[in-house]
Amino acid sequence: MGETITRAQLSEAIYQEVGLSRNESADLLEMVLGEITDALLKGEAVKISSFGSFSVRQKGQRIGRNPKTGEEVPILPRKVLVFRPSQLLKARIRQGHNASAKPQEAGAPRAP
Repeated sequence: MGETITRAQLSEAIYQEVGLSRNESADLLEMVLGEITDALLKGEAVKISSFGSFSVRQKGQRIGRNPKTGEEVPILPRKVLVFRPSQLLKARIRQGHNASAKPQEAGAPRAP
């Protein structure tokens, strides 16, 4: 498995690509992440074109098992965060070596 990308690295990438100051780049990243978080907290779905969608799903109570003892244990209702990657992101991940290439235009023929 590869490296983990941190907030600081994302902020630095914004700084390098967009040309904002480092502080403005960090603020922009925090603002975007804050908007995504706020929307999810309100129960709204967040869809990012060519990337994927985030949503919060309510899971009901169910009975689980303790794997060591086999004892039945209730699992309480809870909310879980769900990410569904776009078809474009899935295709880019599958290609692997071309992951940094520009996204394919909609309607353009796909390579076999």
